[in-house]
Amino acid sequence: MDHIFFDDWDKLNRTLIVGVLAYVLLVIFLRASGKRTLSKLNAFDLVVTVSFGSTLATILLNKDVTLAQGALALLLLITMQFLVTWSSVRWRSIKSVVSSEPSLLLYRGELLGDALHATRVTEDEVLAAVRGSGIAALDEVEAVVLETDGSLSVVRAPGAGNGSARSSLDPIAKP
Repeated sequence: MDHIFFDDWDKLNRTLIVGVLAYVLLVIFLRASGKRTLSKLNAFDLVVTVSFGSTLATILLNKDVTLAQGALALLLLITMQFLVTWSSVRWRSIKSVVSSEPSLLLYRGELLGDALHATRVTEDEVLAAVRGSGIAALDEVEAVVLETDGSLSVVRAPGAGNGSARSSLDPIAKP
């Protein structure tokens, strides 16, 4: 019970030194591996990102894991991420395993109930995305798509938006 709050300075020093070095190595590895490593694209990328955090925590707090072992683990995760994404660009079968397809949730102003149910997205979430895009009426929307990263994209209908909200500004805008 007497070691709950403080054990010894050596453990704190190890956490400090290894933590700083592991963090610097992780940043260097991520910068060297490119933007795609931490992109927000699909569930696979989320798993890799969580794995980075878990590995970093293990390096920091587990005295049985050396900095070299931790660095190798981080490098292995980044290498595997690179190989999977590289492969998924070249082979459709691999892409279909690691990423999902976008889902159409609303088309030409009409909510697609089966798609909403299958993707576990509520009507309110779709409406919020439409409002967040600055659109006030569903008939101004061509489509709402649930993207592979979980975000909702709103596509304005062709010819929608006649600019009527700006008409009162025309006399002010003219010199």
